[in-house]
Amino acid sequence: MCTMPWCIIGYFNVISSTEEKIGGVPYQMSESLDFLSMMEDCELVGLGFYGPRYTWSNGKGPGSIVWKRLDRGLANDNWLVSFPTTTISHLAAASSDHSLLLMEIHGQYDQAKKYFRFLDNWTENDSFLSLVQNVWNKRVEGNAMWVFHQKLKALSQALRKWSRIQYGNIFQKPKEYE
Repeated sequence: MCTMPWCIIGYFNVISSTEEKIGGVPYQMSESLDFLSMMEDCELVGLGFYGPRYTWSNGKGPGSIVWKRLDRGLANDNWLVSFPTTTISHLAAASSDHSLLLMEIHGQYDQAKKYFRFLDNWTENDSFLSLVQNVWNKRVEGNAMWVFHQKLKALSQALRKWSRIQYGNIFQKPKEYE
């Protein structure tokens, strides 16, 4: 048990579900039991990812090519609380048969909780719906709750920026009047 925030990122040489492999002989999930048990024992969860689903290929030609997701980021709950904006991106493979992983931790300058406020008048703006659709249609991989959480987070950030451009800092105006 670790009470410190910790994260592991890299090549694990194992998949965690049958959806993480295409091609080759059928995968036996029994090969993943040790890895899944380690994740459970260490209380680690996958960080999800942006980009292509598979991070490794055997490089063979059509008919015999195999694709797998062998590279990933894992973190404990304390990491997610301390660094909630952590993202993993699968980048193009450069000189390897593995994709590069890019982990980004976007800084939080104010540790106070900021709640997202949705304003009804936004829906009347002609550019609102297209912004929501563009953000929501971006591909995010991971389990359903992770995907949902990442999309909500991205949407709230995009709406905050969009609102400032469209309407200015509407939360500052009441303070000025006070």
